[in-house]
Amino acid sequence: MKIAITGASGLIGRSLSTSLAADGHQIVPVVRRPSSTAAESIEWNPVTGEIEASKFEGIDAVVHLAGAGIGDHRWSDSYKREILESRTKGTALLASTLASLNTPPSVMVSGSAIGYYGDTGDTAVDETAPAGDDFLASVCVDWEAAAAPAIEAGIRVPFLRTGIVLTSAGGALAKMLPLFRFGLGGRMGSGKQWWSWISLADEIGAIRWLLENDISGPVNATAPNPVTNREFTKALGQAMHRPTVAPVPSFGPKLLMGAELADALLFTSTRVLPRALEASGYSFAHPTIDLALRDVLTTKAAA
Repeated sequence: MKIAITGASGLIGRSLSTSLAADGHQIVPVVRRPSSTAAESIEWNPVTGEIEASKFEGIDAVVHLAGAGIGDHRWSDSYKREILESRTKGTALLASTLASLNTPPSVMVSGSAIGYYGDTGDTAVDETAPAGDDFLASVCVDWEAAAAPAIEAGIRVPFLRTGIVLTSAGGALAKMLPLFRFGLGGRMGSGKQWWSWISLADEIGAIRWLLENDISGPVNATAPNPVTNREFTKALGQAMHRPTVAPVPSFGPKLLMGAELADALLFTSTRVLPRALEASGYSFAHPTIDLALRDVLTTKAAA
């Protein structure tokens, strides 16, 4: 297949591109400026609404991963607006462009996040659960709604509601590893909040599954066994052969990151189950946290 990918230079996009190319698929990155590495690319600018629409003719599938990083900066009003608009404007531009083509792609896998559900406490939720009422939930609702033109044009659109992606190459786990390596890792706050996670290998596997199987609508990209932060901390300490006796008081991250961002990333409890993936027959490479962390850390050591 010829597959266009937005966010191809990001953590997930790079791994996805490598995986697909290894199996003979042609990758066309959708970029803000001309790519010096890709044989073919498509330029766009979601802020100004510019896009090389004609270059999408002949594309078989699109994976849309672009958006400003949730945890890249403290949440000022202006950065929260950037988080929202980088998703809604980009998705709307892409969806309307694909809908206008003579021969549109058959599928657009569109990024989203488990932030859609807000704080669910100890309640396990699947794709049928309603949206939450916090900032990230409202972002996810608007983000998914922006894909409407593609859906109305008959393009299959699965929404990839991704959890915490586990990889030593970046994201939350990469930031935690140095602390745990020095024996300074511990539960965050009470440790009772649920963390819904997925290994990078399964994130890539899920995207590829959605490209190849007739699935539409919300799809939770999380492993089938979410864990509490306390359980996650214990598993990571055991995998690294380090103690986890130093709890991190909630006021520390809140001072460093800002209270709203720290709550969203570390202390919100979201217990999410991947019912849609499981019902469709997807088989997880890493269904449990122990398996995932063992593989992540072994891969890092080998590298």
